[in-house]
Amino acid sequence: MNLNQPITYLKGVSIARAELLYAELGVKNCKDLLHLFPFRYIDKTQFYKINSLQQNTAEVQIVGKITGLKTVEQKRGSRLVATFRDETGAIELVWFRGQKWLKDSLKINQPYVIYGKLNFYGGKFSMPHPEMELLKDYKRKIQSSMQPVYPSTEKLANKNVSNKVVRSYIEDLLFKIGNSIDESLPSYILQEHNLLGKRESLINIHFPKNQELLAKAQFRLKFEELFFIQMQLLRKKLIRKSKIKGFVFEKVGETFNNFYTNYLPFQLTNAQKRVLKEIRKDVASNAHMNRLLQGDVGSGKTIVALLAMLLAIDNGFQATIMAPTEILATQHYHAVTELLQEMNISVELLTGSVKTKKRREIHAALESGELNILIGTHALLEDKVKFKNLGIAIIDEQHRFGVEQRSKLWLKNVIPPHILVMTATPIPRTLAMSVYGDLDISVIDELPPGRKEVKTVHRYDKNRLAVFKFLKDEIEKGRQVYIVYPLIQESEAMDYKDLMDGYESISREFPLPKYQISIVHGKMKPADKEYEMQRFVKGETQIMVATTVIEVGVNVPNASVMIIESAERFGLSQLHQLRGRVGRGAEQSYCILLSSFKLSADAKTRLKTMVDTSDGFKIAEVDLKLRGPGNLMGKQQSGVLNLKIADVVRDTPILFKARQTAIEVLQNDANLSKPENAVLEKTFAQIQRKTGFWSEIS
Repeated sequence: MNLNQPITYLKGVSIARAELLYAELGVKNCKDLLHLFPFRYIDKTQFYKINSLQQNTAEVQIVGKITGLKTVEQKRGSRLVATFRDETGAIELVWFRGQKWLKDSLKINQPYVIYGKLNFYGGKFSMPHPEMELLKDYKRKIQSSMQPVYPSTEKLANKNVSNKVVRSYIEDLLFKIGNSIDESLPSYILQEHNLLGKRESLINIHFPKNQELLAKAQFRLKFEELFFIQMQLLRKKLIRKSKIKGFVFEKVGETFNNFYTNYLPFQLTNAQKRVLKEIRKDVASNAHMNRLLQGDVGSGKTIVALLAMLLAIDNGFQATIMAPTEILATQHYHAVTELLQEMNISVELLTGSVKTKKRREIHAALESGELNILIGTHALLEDKVKFKNLGIAIIDEQHRFGVEQRSKLWLKNVIPPHILVMTATPIPRTLAMSVYGDLDISVIDELPPGRKEVKTVHRYDKNRLAVFKFLKDEIEKGRQVYIVYPLIQESEAMDYKDLMDGYESISREFPLPKYQISIVHGKMKPADKEYEMQRFVKGETQIMVATTVIEVGVNVPNASVMIIESAERFGLSQLHQLRGRVGRGAEQSYCILLSSFKLSADAKTRLKTMVDTSDGFKIAEVDLKLRGPGNLMGKQQSGVLNLKIADVVRDTPILFKARQTAIEVLQNDANLSKPENAVLEKTFAQIQRKTGFWSEIS
């Protein structure tokens, strides 16, 4: 049997049911079904006698016979009740759904194996909707002491596609494919890591004979999944370095040296110097640079990006920065133009709100080569935006862009520009290896000298008056304050302070003319937002009341306090980004997390983590454990790690083993052409056919 055949080839799978399984679980063909792994197992080694049942017994398995069947009318509809007996006593079996089918199919006085949760009411035991199987059928099946439990949905349950039904499909499939499951790992890897064979692993993941074999099957399948992800990423990196040629920036010229010597506003940290050296080495080689630059909020990534762009300009190329939001693009534009104001370098900003006339001027200057640096949002991806010779593209907070969007920037030239991907969201090592394993990674792991750590405290709503008193003291010293809310308008479903209500209460507590307040949120027109931002930047207002639009995009060294209202509603990454808005000057800064008393366990962990550490990488590790890789990467990236069985958090040791093995394989046989790697080449070719072109885009 071919695993690529649709599941309708299996016994009992109609076209309608196949469509349902595809819609609900993504199971389209036999291979998908074989890789629908159980998420837990039920131990069915023990059979209970009815007279030994206890009120606290949760799930039990009993052998007996149905001796009677009746329909009982109730206020709404009816229920079907069966009397089920063994030699020691009787219990009731109860069904509220599918009664007609059950009446026709249940056999009186025939031995059944039943399994389910017990209810105890009025001195009697009952079992609602039990799993049932004739004893003779039970004895004929693959017997496993541990019964698999598969993912399900409400729709599947309503259409009677129970766990038992899915299990029967997989059982039928395993019988039909028999010995025809191909091995996907070479024998030397199986021996080195003491791995089960592929066929034995798949049988024992679905129907484990014991705990030991289950553990071995899980290890083998997790290792394989992570190994092939690493092989893909590492091979991609090898191909890029050997085959995809990049522009060569041969010289460090006058533009770079003039800026570095005369206009650099501060001395670079050792971390910034190290990263700059790594970038210079990349762009001076004949290979295409694809580098991820990680650095905490305020670590100085922008200056490194600017120096990289100046290298491009010195070598006759143009440069661009693409940011996910207009606010962030504008911030980059202001920062770069301010730094380059004494130099003869042309810089423009292109966003959705740039007027048509100005847009045409930018397009013309870009095509003629007059424009050196273009900074913008998704507007850079439009077909009309044509560079004369784009040498380097810098993508900020790239996880907010989809693969297709990034590829458009990559394809602006015949020869792709060097790519520098920046993120202020520290990425845990396991995730960086799994998602960005094909990129070279640079980390700015120190803050500029003189920066004081932001003091972070957690306060409850009842402490609000004391918090306001503290704000007044800070404003008295000439400092400025952010107050951030999670919502723009009231939400009846959630008991959180909303922005407009908060703004009114802040206005009462900090009245005019003594205090001036700015308000900024996502629903404002860009011009109004910019006006309010600038008032705060210039020090005309002391308080900025905002939503998370200021998570990125505002640099006010004089702002010393960040108040985060309903802090329990924010994710760790957001809280960390918001805290990064303060602590940019020489004065001591503070972050106050305000919350209600009602906190979930996860919310308590998030707030405690924020109070305990300001290390972005430690925070990211906690975030990864709490939310998992799919959520951490966001919508645009969640498909990158479409793992069936492995978990990059829980299975870190397996991930390290898999990556090291992949490195060793490729060091010995980069093209997988040796006879012992024939099986790897074959599996890898199948994977490549699935992933296609996008795998070349960072």
